[in-house]
Amino acid sequence: MATRRALHFVFKVGDRPQTARFYRDVLGMKILRHEEFEEGCKATCNGPYDGKWSKTMVGYGPEDHHFVVELTYNYGVGHYCLGNDFLGLALQSSQAVRSAREHNWPLTEVRNGVFETLAPGGYKFYLEDKERPETDPVQKVTLGVSDLERSLNYWSNLIGMTVYSKDKKKQRAVLGFAVDQSCACLCCHSVSWSCRRSKKLLITEQLLDGLPSPALKKSCQALKH
Repeated sequence: MATRRALHFVFKVGDRPQTARFYRDVLGMKILRHEEFEEGCKATCNGPYDGKWSKTMVGYGPEDHHFVVELTYNYGVGHYCLGNDFLGLALQSSQAVRSAREHNWPLTEVRNGVFETLAPGGYKFYLEDKERPETDPVQKVTLGVSDLERSLNYWSNLIGMTVYSKDKKKQRAVLGFAVDQSCACLCCHSVSWSCRRSKKLLITEQLLDGLPSPALKKSCQALKH
């Protein structure tokens, strides 16, 4: 039986040239594959759009072994309103910090050795100024939730992630499938999900390697009704 792991995170982008510059020239990721589609995805992979679109997978290594980013581009759509559920993607790479400075990409030091920067479209990235590890430089994805306990029940008990740490005072928890993989950090604050509950379940299922467990399937069916 294959080990479960998080596969990728999806960003909708409105400026492909600038986006490519950021991921390739600043972060140092590679373009892994690119696909073009003539009509909207039936599973709403590209959002609520019916026209031509594309997706580009970028990352630091093969998708089989690395957490990667899926860049979704809808032709004719140049801007998206951001929700408040995605709080940032953290990666460890002094090379990315150097490249950002070389390309005059704005950096803000939020704590000692950690820099915040924005990808085209306004998505937050946190760059730790340490040598890039031989494994995956992507450390974690931070998501905002409105109810930490319910979220932990979903991500841990239903999806099967392990809770590595939990801070009740700060209302924060870190979870993952394995210690050598990218983690999910859940931060509780007043948040309204930017998609319907059924769409949220679909997005979450796409993060998993392999089919959902019977318990997760049952939960999905219950929440969709």
